[in-house]
Amino acid sequence: MRVFIVGVLFLTVLHAQAASSPFDLYLQVYPNGDQFQIMADYKVGLSPCQAVAYLRDYEGAKTIPGIKESKVISRSGNQVKVERVVEDRIMLILITMRSVVQYKELTEQILDFEQISGDAKVYKGTWRLDPDGEGTRFQFRAHVEVSTIVPQLVVEYFIKNQLSKRFEAMAEHATQRFAQKQFSCK
Repeated sequence: MRVFIVGVLFLTVLHAQAASSPFDLYLQVYPNGDQFQIMADYKVGLSPCQAVAYLRDYEGAKTIPGIKESKVISRSGNQVKVERVVEDRIMLILITMRSVVQYKELTEQILDFEQISGDAKVYKGTWRLDPDGEGTRFQFRAHVEVSTIVPQLVVEYFIKNQLSKRFEAMAEHATQRFAQKQFSCK
């Protein structure tokens, strides 16, 4: 029975990776011991300036499924601390994770982040924005280690599926905001 469940999970993951995306979404999750390395990118029809404004709208992250709270708690120079609460389900279990993440706005194209307190053991990485034809490619790289008794295979499946949904939602939300012209570049 256990082999059957693992097989179903594996086939579901393969299907989720093969699904096409209108945003040219690419997502890979690599287990590395207790950590996961995450690499994702997608393209949105935003100018580079609009993409920067969208990515730095930290409190706007509440519109992304699973993110219940996202509040800027301090801002100093190019550093922004954001408090977040994320709720998701692993199978039938509701998981709530809290964190304070420090973002460093290094350039208009690069945004580093690292959890400074919270429920994950490790959460750090970078966002990079690159012009791509008539839009901008959002590139996300992160290292994550969660504190859980849930088996790594289940955690990996959860990360792949939830992140895919979140990145799709982010791309959709950015596209809608662009179409509605709710922010503009100077």
